[in-house]
Amino acid sequence: MPFGMAIPAALAALLGAVIAGLSGITGAMNPFVGVSLLGVLLLMAWRAKAAFWLLLGGWVVVGIHQEWGSRLPEGLNGEDVVVEARVLSVTPLGDAQRLLLAVKTCEGPTHHPACDTLNKVRVTAYNAPTYYAGEQWRMTLRLRPPRGFANPGTFDFEQWLWREGIHATGYVRQEPAPTQLATAGFSVRKLALDVLERQPLGERTRRWLAALTLGEGSQLTQEDWSLLNATGTTHLVVISGLHVGLVAGFALLLAKLIARLTTLLNWRMRVWPWWVAALVTIGYAYLAGMEPPAMRAMVMTLVGLWVLSGRHSPATWQAWWLALAIILLLDPLSLWRPGLWLSFVAVAWLIIIWQGRTRPKGVKGWCWALLRSQLLLAPLMAAAVLIAFGRMAPGAPIINIIAVPWVSSIMVPLALLGWIFSPLPWLGTGMWWLFEQALSVFYVFLTVTSERWPLWEPDHALVYPLSGALLLLALCWGLPGVVSWLKVGATCLVVSLAWWLPLEQIPKGTLRVTVHDVGQGQLIELRSQQYRLLYDTGPRFQAGFMPLQTLWSPGQRFDEVIVSHADSDHAGGIGALLESHAVTHWRAPLGEALPVTATPCERGQQWQRDGITYRFLWPPAGSNDYSANDRSCVLEVSAGEHQLLITGDVSRDIERRFLKDIDVPLSVLVAGHHGSRTSSGVQFVQHTTPLHVIFSAGRNNAFQHPVDDVVRRFRAYKSCLWSTGHDGALRFWLQKDHPVSITPMRWPSGSVQHGGVKRCRCASP
Repeated sequence: MPFGMAIPAALAALLGAVIAGLSGITGAMNPFVGVSLLGVLLLMAWRAKAAFWLLLGGWVVVGIHQEWGSRLPEGLNGEDVVVEARVLSVTPLGDAQRLLLAVKTCEGPTHHPACDTLNKVRVTAYNAPTYYAGEQWRMTLRLRPPRGFANPGTFDFEQWLWREGIHATGYVRQEPAPTQLATAGFSVRKLALDVLERQPLGERTRRWLAALTLGEGSQLTQEDWSLLNATGTTHLVVISGLHVGLVAGFALLLAKLIARLTTLLNWRMRVWPWWVAALVTIGYAYLAGMEPPAMRAMVMTLVGLWVLSGRHSPATWQAWWLALAIILLLDPLSLWRPGLWLSFVAVAWLIIIWQGRTRPKGVKGWCWALLRSQLLLAPLMAAAVLIAFGRMAPGAPIINIIAVPWVSSIMVPLALLGWIFSPLPWLGTGMWWLFEQALSVFYVFLTVTSERWPLWEPDHALVYPLSGALLLLALCWGLPGVVSWLKVGATCLVVSLAWWLPLEQIPKGTLRVTVHDVGQGQLIELRSQQYRLLYDTGPRFQAGFMPLQTLWSPGQRFDEVIVSHADSDHAGGIGALLESHAVTHWRAPLGEALPVTATPCERGQQWQRDGITYRFLWPPAGSNDYSANDRSCVLEVSAGEHQLLITGDVSRDIERRFLKDIDVPLSVLVAGHHGSRTSSGVQFVQHTTPLHVIFSAGRNNAFQHPVDDVVRRFRAYKSCLWSTGHDGALRFWLQKDHPVSITPMRWPSGSVQHGGVKRCRCASP
């Protein structure tokens, strides 16, 4: 490819990815796609030379459309399919295992859509034999299309599944039992992991060695990832340009040394050392599994080696665009990976701040270069991370000044030397023992700094102003010729912004309510000016995952947590609250077996906070004669002329017992028992006539909640119906003299039919 076409090729790939992504999201060829294709044809007719790089963009379009076409059809949701698949990776989950499978063949039920386009699935195996990567199995899977929860300000799991090329999720059926078709066979990667398992090292050391040198990030525990996220050092663990660059640099130095010893007079003219470095780079990326970060680092390193060699090489910026174009062509989905943009933005910024400067010399020069690079990169990376994830590690700039050289100059070389000398057990083990000591120091350093500077999740109103200020700070200090007063002003702006920028304040007498999307369960957050209450904590799944873990960063404080009853879909998240957050006061029905000491919720109890009135309508004081569902805490909340009612899982018989106590009409009702036919009786619906009804239920759940009878009942009284399974989390405000308007977190949300629930927009008169 001519160097001058690298930029157009990359731009074409970007345009193609955007077009394909938009058409895939809408599920059809939208007007933008048609206009774009027409523009492409006109451009090709006008400029024939454009055909080459427009074809590259078309390749990206085809690749992304192929990914959309490989997703599990909706008609197979919840159905059993029989697959022959190869195990790509295995992650332990307590008593279960999470498998990533490459599907070879797939057979679905008769008279259902075909599943032969399915390529990669992510499933959980319970009470199953031990699986190993590389094995081939015939197994029955119950699958669903890749989906995730939709909650405000949280990780988009569905988008992650899509960009990782995972076409379905589900679990392995125990009957019929899976049948092994082939063993794993020989694998350098498996052999390396087996070598690590036999080493006399601590468990933490083995998993960090696997992550740092083999790209086995799945080996790290949730505690490890939390610590890395809190300190802004996750980029040091994944196989990135840092690791691949170190391997390539070491190979190049060694090859040049051999060339110098064998050809004393013209060793500088030898080409083969550069080819050796390139081959070692490719081999290391392959050993690391050729995952997207490793593949991205490999491409960038290979292009970088070409530039450094000086042999018919492209200019710096041409190489940057060329690397971007190659990566998008190899992996069109990387357009949606934050790591791609963080990597390329970082490299572009390093090019800008070092272009035209002399190469550093000596230890002092390289130390100063490292310090300068980290300080100038820090605000730019902080801005990018803040925009991408809505949170940042305040201590990351200072932490990385120490962590980057420690990992790159001590830990990674020791880890790699351990592999090189592994045939000599005493020497290889000695290198890894030194790595273990360095890891211990690194771990203590991260732990102390994370306690000193915990992960910060700024208010939503602060994210973009603060990101802009950080970007301005980076530009002022990184670009040449900027006057000193502007540098000082940008620094003061960033330091003071969090103090003087007005944050989102909830006025007194106003309540913000969020019914979170947690699957088949319930978790409702009620927040006023100085009061924060949770009604229920969401479910805990069989594999141990609690959706509550994904909603907030650690260290949140809740004034009150009401657990309606002890069923796992309502009380399953208590463990996550106890582990990561602080709760001032717990309330629950009398006689519920919970791992906390709770005040019984009793009929007639009432309290006020910030002008909002809270009142329990059920259960009766001292009563323990009802079933777990019928003991549910029924909470009524009043803000101005608006009433919110949450009934837990009580039955229709219990609804009639507190019917006369309800202040009607209701502005919002969170329907009982997720929309089950055991709740929301005819008398109850007729008496309350709620304006909005919310069903907290999982999408395509096995119970068919909300059931048709209940849906029709509410529709008869013109209620607006919402479901977290289809609309995602639902947020609304209760405020005097203001209508109630519900905002869904999953779009679109027009007047369309989904699962029998009318998704609509309406406001109180």
